[in-house]
Amino acid sequence: MASKLLLATVFIFDLIAFGLAVAAEQRRSTGISKLDSEGNYRYCVYDSDIATGYGVGAFLFLLVSQVIIMAASKCFCCGTPLKPGGSRACAVLLFIICWVTFLIAEACLLAGSVRNAYHTKYTTQFFNQPPSCETVRKGVFAAGAAFVLFTGIISEFYYTSYSKARGSSAPYGGEAGVGMASYKENSVASIVSFVRRFKIPVQILPQDGGFG
Repeated sequence: MASKLLLATVFIFDLIAFGLAVAAEQRRSTGISKLDSEGNYRYCVYDSDIATGYGVGAFLFLLVSQVIIMAASKCFCCGTPLKPGGSRACAVLLFIICWVTFLIAEACLLAGSVRNAYHTKYTTQFFNQPPSCETVRKGVFAAGAAFVLFTGIISEFYYTSYSKARGSSAPYGGEAGVGMASYKENSVASIVSFVRRFKIPVQILPQDGGFG
């Protein structure tokens, strides 16, 4: 069965990653154009870059969570083969979806963090158009947070389905042993029945002490 401790650990990591992504969306840096002290040039002034740190933190926590799940399930492609059935099919489907949502979440968090850290450095003369003061678009970190949530939920269900499929494949060895024993007993009974039916004489060789 699925390890409750592992599921709890992964849930905590995913929850932290989700919280950091939401905080990054709320604390996105903003830039405004200002004139210099002499009034000749315009330049960009940005507020805090804390959203970049939040985005990187969410990226790392989600990455650690994914590594834990894949290590516990041996990345689904290593170890003992799973018994065919509904649990295995569900695990395969959730495995694929989990990786898709994970990659999208990581891409959003990484792109948002890099873009949020980018600051327009050039200045323009006051009679030209003001600098763009580019910032990360609204919703990038929010999209990352949404896919972090999807990844966390799907990864939990994936590991649960994987554990069920792995647990159901355990009795194979015991059933094989019982089947082999029954096969041997039936073979012996068939030979005895054949001998009795055709009255085939069976000579019992004397032991060494029987010869005088």
